[in-house]
Amino acid sequence: MNRHADVVIVGAGQAGAACAIALRQNGFEGSILLVGAEPELPYERPPLSKEYLAGDKTFDRLLIRPEPFWAERHVDFALGESVVGVDAGAYRIVTDRGSEISYGALVWATGGAPRRLTCDGHHLAGVHSVRSRADADRMMAELPDVARVVVVGGGYIGLEAAAVLAKFGKQVVLLEAQDRVLSRVAGEALSRFFEREHRSHGVDIRLGSAVDCILGDETVKGVRLSDGETLSADMVIVGIGIAPAVEPLIAAGARGGNGVEVDAQCRTSLPDIYAIGDCALHENRFAANASLRLESVQNANDQAVVAAKTIVGQDAAYAAVPWFWSNQYDLKLQTVGLSIGHDTAIVRGDPDARSFSVVYLRQGSVIALDCVNRIKDYVQGRKLVAEGARIDPAKLADDSVPLKEMLA
Repeated sequence: MNRHADVVIVGAGQAGAACAIALRQNGFEGSILLVGAEPELPYERPPLSKEYLAGDKTFDRLLIRPEPFWAERHVDFALGESVVGVDAGAYRIVTDRGSEISYGALVWATGGAPRRLTCDGHHLAGVHSVRSRADADRMMAELPDVARVVVVGGGYIGLEAAAVLAKFGKQVVLLEAQDRVLSRVAGEALSRFFEREHRSHGVDIRLGSAVDCILGDETVKGVRLSDGETLSADMVIVGIGIAPAVEPLIAAGARGGNGVEVDAQCRTSLPDIYAIGDCALHENRFAANASLRLESVQNANDQAVVAAKTIVGQDAAYAAVPWFWSNQYDLKLQTVGLSIGHDTAIVRGDPDARSFSVVYLRQGSVIALDCVNRIKDYVQGRKLVAEGARIDPAKLADDSVPLKEMLA
């Protein structure tokens, strides 16, 4: 079947949905088609490892917009299809169903696929990642028969899943290959705080632990570590990041590698093709102009707006302050900025009171804050990050002085 749309958006997740919405909000009257590999309408992914897995949110509450919203705005969908080929010269894509879809502009918003362990046993029943609704549903269906869980990866996904499973009364072992959790995204003070919190809830955190293989016949029975120790397991959750889903674009000639390269307008090196969200490799001024991918709702939404405005002929450039969040137990972590490359970390407040912030500086300028149960610091700290404020570290550490007064 051959189809055409003035704008084809590949990826019906957060970024793709936000781009379709932004196109209509900015006056685009042409046809819009979202192509999505999953059968569901666009939904929020972050709650999958938190509220959805815990049973606190039903799936309908995860939908970015209800079905009538899309129909009213004449946004069409091709769901359950993956794009396997891009012909940039002919302005055409090909799906795994053999469909050819021509476009006027193409927006690539595919996100990524969970990275797999390279060891034996990843294929066994009971081994999971948490990236889609189907992933979470399979886990939830198995949980009544699960007593022991091994979580591989001490990033946000692994820690969030461990928190939910510990609340369910499961025996949880969390394996992290580095010498601390969250080592890629936070400073040591925050890492040690969350390690203590998880251990206080019964989670057995093993640092510097690598997986040799996953054991079992058809169903997982355990995990063997590189030092030879064997851990019994009824379920294994692998949360070691994602690989950006950009192969068809790279094969078509787009520049990239760990993602597809885009400029400040989210344009790739191919004509009339844009990339947004988790898969977009871009220079970020909050990381000293280093090229990186940001896996966040904020990035997905803001890049979507930039791409949409560029498509309709408006001036736009991506320069948004990054922000993230994570819920674990009764803790709400809110992050603003990027702590990459920080040379100073200042703690405000008392971690033992479970309400504190870590302020990160690089060469004397504030570049990021991690705020645990500290919404005021998070809100007020955004301006410090946006302006790269230079403030006396002793003053930043003084918890009696609100951050908003430090710019006066």
